[in-house]
Amino acid sequence: MNRELTVMAVHAHPDDEVIGTGGILARYAGEGIRTVLVTCTNGEQGDGPGGVKPGEPGHDDAAVAERRLAELRESAAHLGVTHLELLGYRDSGMDGWSGNAHPEAFANVPVERAAARLSELMERYRPQVVVTYDEIGGYGHPDHIQAHRVAMAATESTGIPDKLYYTASPRERIRQMFDFMRSSGMDMSGFELPEDFGTPDELITTAVDVSPYVEHKIKALRAHESQGENIFLLRMPAEAQHQAFAAEFFVRRISRSAAPDREDDLFAGLRG
Repeated sequence: MNRELTVMAVHAHPDDEVIGTGGILARYAGEGIRTVLVTCTNGEQGDGPGGVKPGEPGHDDAAVAERRLAELRESAAHLGVTHLELLGYRDSGMDGWSGNAHPEAFANVPVERAAARLSELMERYRPQVVVTYDEIGGYGHPDHIQAHRVAMAATESTGIPDKLYYTASPRERIRQMFDFMRSSGMDMSGFELPEDFGTPDELITTAVDVSPYVEHKIKALRAHESQGENIFLLRMPAEAQHQAFAAEFFVRRISRSAAPDREDDLFAGLRG
């Protein structure tokens, strides 16, 4: 029996869905492909009203989570996500924050326990394609690393996904984008990236054109307005935003289908 074409994106927090996968979610939903967004935490360690940080007076974890989940639903609507699944774990906060020590923080949940829940979703939706973070969670966030571990464990235990990808930011593309913004006169002080930031270009296997969906991504990102001061991309000039959002990149980690070495479609080899 033919399975309905399905992509499942496994993310850590509300707002993570937009930058690296918002375009593919919108594009594939537009093609009639089922898009499943799994968000592992409720985002309690995000900013409260006025940018108040966790642990500061006025930060209410429950209120922050409620606001961020509402923003997530709005973002998912802009991206045309067909199914939004919330695992509901507690946000662990950035690496080194006091929230890391909370016993209920997602990063402290046994991988097998969280993977069992994700496995149930894989059994229900039977995605051919799963997208998540690499081993370092892109930039070392404890919840991103945990989401990676959970997605890998669920993929291995179920054997359902035909292909699994890591989101990627090509190192040379990032350098070009920053050079463009500097040449445009944008103040880049405070935004210097380490030399090893991003993915070496030779490791990129898949580049997906999502240029028709740039506005979907921008609207989805703006939906997360409570975290706006942290969203650098919203402060970029329109031309730079389009340059940043017009394509999404991936490293194919698992493939059980005949796919070319270099792809422009996550479903390459799966469309029949």
